[in-house]
Amino acid sequence: MVAAAVGRGAVLGAVALSLLAVPARAATGGAAAPPAVSLPAPDTGGVDRVLRTAVAQGAPGALARIDDDGRTYQVTRGVADRGTLRGISAGDRFRVGSVTKSFSAVVLLQLADEHRLDLDAPVDRYLPGLLPDDRITVRHLLSHRSGLYDYTDDLFADSVAGFEAVRNKVFGYRDLVALSLRKPRTNAPGAAYSYSNTNFVVAGLLIEKLTGHSVKTAYEKRVFEPLGLRDTFYVHPDTRIPGRYARGYLTPDTPGAAPVDATDQTVSWAQSAGAIISSAKDLDTFYSALVGGRLLSPARLAEMERFTRVDATTAYGLGLRRRDLSCGVSVYGHTGAVQGYYTYAFTTPDGRRSVTAMATTSNNGAVLGTLAGVLESAFCGKQAKSARAAGEADTDAPDAPDEPDGV
Repeated sequence: MVAAAVGRGAVLGAVALSLLAVPARAATGGAAAPPAVSLPAPDTGGVDRVLRTAVAQGAPGALARIDDDGRTYQVTRGVADRGTLRGISAGDRFRVGSVTKSFSAVVLLQLADEHRLDLDAPVDRYLPGLLPDDRITVRHLLSHRSGLYDYTDDLFADSVAGFEAVRNKVFGYRDLVALSLRKPRTNAPGAAYSYSNTNFVVAGLLIEKLTGHSVKTAYEKRVFEPLGLRDTFYVHPDTRIPGRYARGYLTPDTPGAAPVDATDQTVSWAQSAGAIISSAKDLDTFYSALVGGRLLSPARLAEMERFTRVDATTAYGLGLRRRDLSCGVSVYGHTGAVQGYYTYAFTTPDGRRSVTAMATTSNNGAVLGTLAGVLESAFCGKQAKSARAAGEADTDAPDAPDEPDGV
């Protein structure tokens, strides 16, 4: 086991810090910035205990990065590669799963800012005949209230066999929508929250229709490049992660069977719902910039942050989760699960403290629940309760029958 590495130092130079400062909201429309959140110091010892537990529960490696108003703390445990035993680094790239949904939502909200999209218009206005119900709006998609069935529930009913069947397959967006439409809808449009990857596959179709460009180009030109996200990529349908990365391992359904190296895959079954590759540093930068007003107008950001309660500890806006912690602090971001990787990426409402945690496993509910404890220690400090005392982690994984929410 690699010993924990805890580092502290400046993470943003003066130029970058000025770009990411919270008052940027005022420049985009004059709205007041949210009040600064008063937090205790991060408990890096608590973060280390969480990661150590995750490794003991079956994750080959785990990492966390805290960016705290100009300082960074990094904690790692375990290995990035079970074959070479290279120690995992906080700078390793990885597949972020459903954190992709926040990027997709940002692009569509930017198009709303540009008056090219009406969030309350039927999806069929922009994609005629795609959906069977013209009451389904763009807002329903982004808030998981469309009622569209999540096709990944069927694809990954059996984790390893389901994954191997699609590992190298390339789907079209409409192929995935067709898989969903084979099943009845879960509820009437707008009637209830029901997490479904289908929603953000349709979002990808909307992005390509309205911009005239691929989702890859839209991400790059509208988010990756403006924020200087050098570790963030959308490579679909390429199966490889560029540069230095941590390998991801899928836990088989059969107890005692060897983990499956799931690193190389097209992620074509997810695309705009879950195929982005990134790093902890870049995800911290992204969410801090987002809530700080760098990507959206104040009006659109307020809509993204209009949350509806999902359970005791979580609420959902437009491609954005809110998680309510044991110390009374609420943080914004998203969870992600894709074969081989679990991710939590969240920031305070003022963007001053951002945290990303990742473990290189999936189909492992124990690790998923444990990893949520990083948020408690990072945002609540030494007063944090354990993840299980504060409320279980979001069930956000595509590869286990008891974790139904998809990527």
